[in-house]
Amino acid sequence: MKKANIRTAKFAVGEIVRHRIYPFRGVIFDVDPVFANTEEWYQAIPPDRRPSKDQPFYHLLAVGAQGPYEAYVSEQNLVPDAENGPVAHPQIDALFERYEADRYIPFAFRRQ
Repeated sequence: MKKANIRTAKFAVGEIVRHRIYPFRGVIFDVDPVFANTEEWYQAIPPDRRPSKDQPFYHLLAVGAQGPYEAYVSEQNLVPDAENGPVAHPQIDALFERYEADRYIPFAFRRQ
């Protein structure tokens, strides 16, 4: 039986990153070990820029020229960006407890 090639994610929840091609940056709030979006979304990416599906994909609270939004980005298209300070996104306070040492600290697990 062939083993799946599982990669370890390069970035973690709370890290600040920027897109290596497009002018936006954000904070990671979730990680998928492989592509987990719709095929329609994937096919909308220009073929010459379409990433491989077998790599981690990151959910970001992103900020670009058009303002804040959520982004879904492949690992190959992200680079660290903590040196540029905090991310000004309105949902930061809902997902993270604080900003500390160039990263966001997620809320601890809470029982309901």
